[in-house]
Amino acid sequence: MNITIGIPLALGWAAALLVNYLADVLPATRRFTTPACKQCAAKFAWTDYLLLKGCSACNHPRGWRMWITQVLGVMATIYIWISPPDGLDFWLGFVLLIYLAVVFVIDVELRLILHPVSYFGVLLGLLVGIKLNGILPTLFGGVLGFGIMFGLYYFGVLFARWISKRRGETVIEEGDALGYGDVNLAGVLGLMLGGNIIWLGILMAILAGGLVSIIYIIWMLALKRYEAFAAIPYAPFLIFSAIFFIYF
Repeated sequence: MNITIGIPLALGWAAALLVNYLADVLPATRRFTTPACKQCAAKFAWTDYLLLKGCSACNHPRGWRMWITQVLGVMATIYIWISPPDGLDFWLGFVLLIYLAVVFVIDVELRLILHPVSYFGVLLGLLVGIKLNGILPTLFGGVLGFGIMFGLYYFGVLFARWISKRRGETVIEEGDALGYGDVNLAGVLGLMLGGNIIWLGILMAILAGGLVSIIYIIWMLALKRYEAFAAIPYAPFLIFSAIFFIYF
């Protein structure tokens, strides 16, 4: 194998293993620990886990997410190896890609953005943002991204409460409207994109989220399984928007 291609292949495979590992253990334990089977909670042997084998205790397979992550991780790493993002070297773009993938996978599966992941994102966002935009635009972008999404979050809370009262139902919890983790993520991405771009990134995410929501509603209506106020994860749209501006 050509060593030029072998390096990003190996790096991408290892990065995807790390993303899968973090997505498996952080939501369950909030710390680095031995991964466990989601079906029977038996601990994996590390050799089985790294070789992508299923649970030896109950024979439960690892699932489609693991394989999709591995394939996309390799493809994305090869892409940024060949064409690093403007203003960033390969390695910083590589670490950023791993971070965004971890947030994406956890939010899609659990609608959850962990605070420790957000704290790490602030440090990474400062590093990326200062390298791309300088200190002041980076800080302004973080404040603006957080502020815009907090306004949307609070509007969602008020709207959900109003709807609940109109229907005489129990008031919907605040997290059901728009997760506060999305607010933190918008602040992190604002650090990366800077004040001139983050508003456009959020707008793109809103439009993409709205389009997918419409398609989802039509699909659920066709299947006669529609439920009002069914939530969809929002972080993926923010992440896709950030990836577009940083990597493309």
